[in-house]
Amino acid sequence: MLPSGFIFFQRDWLSSNSLLLKAPDSAYLFDSGYVTHAEQLSVFLRSQLHNQPLDVLINTHLHSDHCGGNALLQSQYDELEVWIPATQFSTVSAWDENALSYQLTGQQCPRFRPTVGISAGDSISIQGLNWDAYPSLGHDNDSLIFFQSDHSILLSADALWENGLSVVFPEFLGGKGFENVAQTYDLIERLSPKTVLPGHGAIFTDVSKALGFSRQRLDYFVKNPSSHAAYAAKVLLKFRWCDESSLLQMIHCQFFDSNDFSSWVYELISSLETKNALQLRNNWIFNI
Repeated sequence: MLPSGFIFFQRDWLSSNSLLLKAPDSAYLFDSGYVTHAEQLSVFLRSQLHNQPLDVLINTHLHSDHCGGNALLQSQYDELEVWIPATQFSTVSAWDENALSYQLTGQQCPRFRPTVGISAGDSISIQGLNWDAYPSLGHDNDSLIFFQSDHSILLSADALWENGLSVVFPEFLGGKGFENVAQTYDLIERLSPKTVLPGHGAIFTDVSKALGFSRQRLDYFVKNPSSHAAYAAKVLLKFRWCDESSLLQMIHCQFFDSNDFSSWVYELISSLETKNALQLRNNWIFNI
Protein backbone atom coordinates (compact mmCIF):
# COMPACT_ATOMS: atom_id res chain seq x y z
CA MET A 1 0.00 0.00 0.00
CA LEU A 2 2.87 2.40 0.78
CA PRO A 3 5.85 3.25 -1.44
CA SER A 4 9.26 1.77 -0.74
CA GLY A 5 10.93 3.47 2.20
CA PHE A 6 7.63 4.48 3.85
CA ILE A 7 7.34 2.57 7.14
CA PHE A 8 4.18 3.12 9.17
CA PHE A 9 4.35 2.33 12.89
CA GLN A 10 0.82 1.89 14.26
CA ARG A 11 0.37 2.29 18.01
CA ASP A 12 -2.49 1.93 20.46
CA TRP A 13 -4.80 4.71 21.70
CA LEU A 14 -2.24 6.17 24.12
CA SER A 15 0.48 6.97 21.59
CA SER A 16 0.21 8.43 18.13
CA ASN A 17 1.27 6.51 15.07
CA SER A 18 4.61 7.36 13.47
CA LEU A 19 5.79 7.42 9.88
CA LEU A 20 9.44 6.66 9.13
CA LEU A 21 10.78 7.78 5.75
CA LYS A 22 13.95 5.81 5.16
CA ALA A 23 16.52 6.20 2.39
CA PRO A 24 20.19 5.13 2.25
CA ASP A 25 21.38 8.67 2.97
CA SER A 26 18.65 10.04 5.29
CA ALA A 27 15.89 9.16 7.72
CA TYR A 28 12.90 11.30 8.71
CA LEU A 29 10.24 10.53 11.32
CA PHE A 30 6.78 12.05 11.78
CA ASP A 31 5.59 12.11 15.42
CA SER A 32 7.00 10.22 18.40
CA GLY A 33 4.09 9.08 20.59
CA TYR A 34 3.63 9.39 24.35
CA VAL A 35 6.54 9.38 26.79
CA THR A 36 5.68 6.02 28.35
CA HIS A 37 6.08 4.40 24.93
CA ALA A 38 9.26 6.27 23.95
CA GLU A 39 11.52 3.27 24.49
CA GLN A 40 9.20 1.15 22.34
CA LEU A 41 9.65 3.67 19.53
CA SER A 42 13.41 3.67 20.06
CA VAL A 43 13.51 -0.13 19.67
CA PHE A 44 11.45 0.13 16.49
CA LEU A 45 13.82 2.72 15.02
CA ARG A 46 16.90 0.66 15.83
CA SER A 47 15.31 -2.35 14.14
CA GLN A 48 14.69 -0.29 11.00
CA LEU A 49 17.74 1.97 10.88
CA HIS A 50 20.39 -0.27 12.45
CA ASN A 51 23.45 2.00 12.59
CA GLN A 52 21.94 4.72 10.41
CA PRO A 53 21.14 7.96 12.28
CA LEU A 54 17.73 9.57 12.47
CA ASP A 55 18.17 12.98 10.88
CA VAL A 56 14.87 14.82 11.35
CA LEU A 57 11.82 14.41 13.58
CA ILE A 58 8.71 16.31 12.46
CA ASN A 59 5.76 16.88 14.78
CA THR A 60 2.31 17.41 13.29
CA HIS A 61 1.30 19.05 16.57
CA LEU A 62 2.45 19.20 20.15
CA HIS A 63 -0.08 17.23 22.16
CA SER A 64 1.82 14.95 24.50
CA ASP A 65 0.78 11.77 22.67
CA HIS A 66 2.52 13.01 19.51
CA CYS A 67 5.77 14.45 20.87
CA GLY A 68 6.41 12.58 24.12
CA GLY A 69 9.29 10.63 22.60
CA ASN A 70 11.14 13.69 21.29
CA ALA A 71 13.43 14.12 24.29
CA LEU A 72 14.58 10.49 24.32
CA LEU A 73 15.30 10.53 20.59
CA GLN A 74 17.29 13.76 20.91
CA SER A 75 19.37 12.10 23.63
CA GLN A 76 20.05 9.10 21.39
CA TYR A 77 20.71 10.87 18.07
CA ASP A 78 23.16 13.73 18.63
CA GLU A 79 22.48 15.55 15.36
CA LEU A 80 18.71 15.06 15.35
CA GLU A 81 16.72 18.11 14.26
CA VAL A 82 13.17 18.58 15.55
CA TRP A 83 10.77 20.45 13.29
CA ILE A 84 7.53 21.69 14.84
CA PRO A 85 4.63 24.01 13.92
CA ALA A 86 6.08 27.52 13.74
CA THR A 87 3.18 29.00 15.70
CA GLN A 88 4.45 27.20 18.82
CA PHE A 89 8.19 27.49 18.30
CA SER A 90 8.72 30.22 20.90
CA THR A 91 6.42 28.46 23.38
CA VAL A 92 8.40 25.24 23.11
CA SER A 93 11.71 27.10 23.28
CA ALA A 94 10.59 28.71 26.55
CA TRP A 95 8.95 25.43 27.61
CA ASP A 96 5.69 26.92 28.84
CA GLU A 97 3.88 23.77 29.99
CA ASN A 98 0.67 25.67 30.63
CA ALA A 99 0.50 27.09 27.11
CA LEU A 100 1.45 23.67 25.73
CA SER A 101 -1.53 22.08 27.57
CA TYR A 102 0.54 19.62 29.61
CA GLN A 103 -0.35 21.15 32.97
CA LEU A 104 -3.97 21.58 31.91
CA THR A 105 -4.39 17.93 30.95
CA GLY A 106 -2.16 16.51 33.67
CA GLN A 107 -0.07 14.73 31.03
CA GLN A 108 3.69 14.26 30.85
CA CYS A 109 6.04 15.47 28.14
CA PRO A 110 9.80 15.74 28.75
CA ARG A 111 11.37 18.95 27.51
CA PHE A 112 12.99 18.87 24.08
CA ARG A 113 14.75 21.40 21.84
CA PRO A 114 13.04 22.60 18.66
CA THR A 115 15.21 23.28 15.62
CA VAL A 116 12.94 24.48 12.82
CA GLY A 117 9.44 25.96 12.66
CA ILE A 118 7.11 24.77 9.88
CA SER A 119 4.31 27.02 8.67
CA ALA A 120 1.16 26.18 6.75
CA GLY A 121 2.01 26.66 3.09
CA ASP A 122 5.56 25.34 3.44
CA SER A 123 6.70 22.51 1.20
CA ILE A 124 9.28 20.14 2.65
CA SER A 125 11.49 18.14 0.31
CA ILE A 126 12.19 14.69 1.75
CA GLN A 127 14.16 12.16 -0.27
CA GLY A 128 13.09 13.70 -3.57
CA LEU A 129 9.41 14.05 -2.68
CA ASN A 130 7.60 17.20 -1.58
CA TRP A 131 5.37 17.15 1.48
CA ASP A 132 3.05 20.18 1.58
CA ALA A 133 2.01 21.49 5.00
CA TYR A 134 -1.61 22.54 5.48
CA PRO A 135 -3.38 23.98 8.54
CA SER A 136 -5.70 21.54 10.29
CA LEU A 137 -7.61 23.72 12.69
CA GLY A 138 -10.07 22.22 15.13
CA HIS A 139 -8.62 19.49 17.32
CA ASP A 140 -5.58 21.71 17.84
CA ASN A 141 -5.50 25.08 16.10
CA ASP A 142 -1.71 24.92 15.72
CA SER A 143 -1.73 21.49 14.08
CA LEU A 144 -0.49 20.72 10.57
CA ILE A 145 -1.27 17.93 8.13
CA PHE A 146 1.09 16.91 5.34
CA PHE A 147 0.17 15.91 1.78
CA GLN A 148 2.45 14.07 -0.64
CA SER A 149 0.88 14.68 -4.04
CA ASP A 150 2.96 12.25 -6.15
CA HIS A 151 1.53 9.30 -4.23
CA SER A 152 -1.62 11.11 -3.05
CA ILE A 153 -0.83 10.30 0.58
CA LEU A 154 -2.16 12.42 3.44
CA LEU A 155 -0.58 12.34 6.88
CA SER A 156 -3.73 13.46 8.67
CA ALA A 157 -2.57 13.46 12.32
CA ASP A 158 -5.75 13.89 14.40
CA ALA A 159 -7.63 15.86 11.76
CA LEU A 160 -9.22 12.74 10.26
CA TRP A 161 -9.52 9.18 11.55
CA GLU A 162 -11.24 6.28 9.83
CA ASN A 163 -13.81 5.64 12.55
CA GLY A 164 -13.90 8.45 15.04
CA LEU A 165 -13.57 12.11 15.84
CA SER A 166 -10.80 13.53 17.99
CA VAL A 167 -11.66 15.80 20.90
CA VAL A 168 -12.12 19.42 19.79
CA PHE A 169 -10.15 21.02 22.61
CA PRO A 170 -10.64 24.70 21.60
CA GLU A 171 -14.34 24.31 22.43
CA PHE A 172 -13.35 24.25 26.11
CA LEU A 173 -10.69 26.93 25.92
CA GLY A 174 -12.59 29.88 24.48
CA GLY A 175 -11.58 29.42 20.85
CA LYS A 176 -13.20 28.27 17.62
CA GLY A 177 -13.48 24.52 17.46
CA PHE A 178 -16.36 22.87 15.64
CA GLU A 179 -16.39 25.43 12.84
CA ASN A 180 -12.68 24.90 12.23
CA VAL A 181 -13.07 21.12 12.17
CA ALA A 182 -15.66 21.47 9.41
CA GLN A 183 -13.28 23.66 7.39
CA THR A 184 -10.50 21.10 7.81
CA TYR A 185 -12.79 18.36 6.48
CA ASP A 186 -13.50 20.55 3.44
CA LEU A 187 -9.76 21.00 2.91
CA ILE A 188 -9.12 17.27 3.04
CA GLU A 189 -11.97 16.68 0.60
CA ARG A 190 -10.37 19.15 -1.83
CA LEU A 191 -6.99 17.43 -1.50
CA SER A 192 -8.73 14.14 -2.32
CA PRO A 193 -6.02 11.79 -1.01
CA LYS A 194 -6.01 8.15 -2.07
CA THR A 195 -4.39 6.98 1.15
CA VAL A 196 -4.63 8.44 4.65
CA LEU A 197 -2.12 7.81 7.43
CA PRO A 198 -3.98 8.88 10.59
CA GLY A 199 -2.56 9.85 13.94
CA HIS A 200 -4.41 6.94 15.55
CA GLY A 201 -5.78 3.78 13.98
CA ALA A 202 -4.99 1.93 10.79
CA ILE A 203 -4.15 3.28 7.34
CA PHE A 204 -7.29 3.69 5.23
CA THR A 205 -8.26 4.45 1.65
CA ASP A 206 -12.03 5.06 1.77
CA VAL A 207 -11.68 8.75 2.47
CA SER A 208 -15.24 9.64 1.47
CA LYS A 209 -16.63 7.17 4.00
CA ALA A 210 -14.37 8.51 6.76
CA LEU A 211 -15.34 12.10 5.97
CA GLY A 212 -19.01 11.20 5.94
CA PHE A 213 -18.81 9.49 9.31
CA SER A 214 -16.76 12.31 10.82
CA ARG A 215 -19.13 14.99 9.55
CA GLN A 216 -22.11 13.15 11.02
CA ARG A 217 -20.29 12.87 14.34
CA LEU A 218 -19.33 16.55 14.23
CA ASP A 219 -22.90 17.59 13.44
CA TYR A 220 -24.12 15.58 16.43
CA PHE A 221 -21.61 17.26 18.74
CA VAL A 222 -22.50 20.73 17.41
CA LYS A 223 -26.14 20.05 18.29
CA ASN A 224 -25.26 18.31 21.56
CA PRO A 225 -22.19 20.03 23.04
CA SER A 226 -22.64 18.28 26.38
CA SER A 227 -22.16 14.94 24.60
CA HIS A 228 -18.87 16.20 23.21
CA ALA A 229 -17.92 17.35 26.71
CA ALA A 230 -18.68 13.89 28.12
CA TYR A 231 -16.65 12.29 25.34
CA ALA A 232 -13.71 14.60 26.08
CA ALA A 233 -13.96 13.82 29.79
CA LYS A 234 -13.79 10.08 29.12
CA VAL A 235 -10.73 10.54 26.93
CA LEU A 236 -8.99 12.56 29.64
CA LEU A 237 -9.99 10.05 32.30
CA LYS A 238 -8.54 7.14 30.35
CA PHE A 239 -5.36 9.07 29.68
CA ARG A 240 -4.60 10.37 33.15
CA TRP A 241 -6.21 10.21 36.58
CA CYS A 242 -8.76 12.98 37.04
CA ASP A 243 -7.18 14.70 40.06
CA GLU A 244 -4.23 15.65 37.86
CA SER A 245 -6.33 17.14 35.03
CA SER A 246 -7.61 20.65 35.61
CA LEU A 247 -9.21 20.50 32.15
CA LEU A 248 -11.45 17.68 33.33
CA GLN A 249 -12.55 19.83 36.23
CA MET A 250 -13.17 22.75 33.84
CA ILE A 251 -15.39 20.54 31.69
CA HIS A 252 -17.33 19.51 34.77
CA CYS A 253 -17.88 23.14 35.77
CA GLN A 254 -18.93 24.20 32.26
CA PHE A 255 -21.32 21.36 31.47
CA PHE A 256 -22.08 19.17 34.47
CA ASP A 257 -21.88 21.37 37.57
CA SER A 258 -25.32 20.21 38.73
CA ASN A 259 -23.68 16.87 39.55
CA ASP A 260 -21.18 16.33 42.33
CA PHE A 261 -17.70 15.98 40.78
CA SER A 262 -16.93 12.62 42.41
CA SER A 263 -20.31 11.18 41.43
CA TRP A 264 -19.87 12.45 37.88
CA VAL A 265 -16.44 10.85 37.60
CA TYR A 266 -17.85 7.57 38.89
CA GLU A 267 -20.55 7.73 36.19
CA LEU A 268 -17.84 8.22 33.55
CA ILE A 269 -15.85 5.28 34.89
CA SER A 270 -18.96 3.08 34.92
CA SER A 271 -19.75 4.06 31.33
CA LEU A 272 -16.21 3.23 30.21
CA GLU A 273 -16.35 -0.10 32.03
CA THR A 274 -19.67 -0.96 30.37
CA LYS A 275 -18.09 -0.32 26.97
CA ASN A 276 -15.05 -2.46 27.89
CA ALA A 277 -12.79 0.58 27.66
CA LEU A 278 -11.41 -0.08 31.15
CA GLN A 279 -11.69 -2.54 34.01
CA LEU A 280 -12.28 -2.00 37.72
CA ARG A 281 -10.50 -4.48 39.97
CA ASN A 282 -10.31 -4.01 43.74
CA ASN A 283 -10.97 -0.26 43.36
CA TRP A 284 -8.14 0.07 40.83
CA ILE A 285 -8.72 1.27 37.26
CA PHE A 286 -7.00 -0.63 34.45
CA ASN A 287 -7.03 0.58 30.84
CA ILE A 288 -7.83 -1.95 28.12
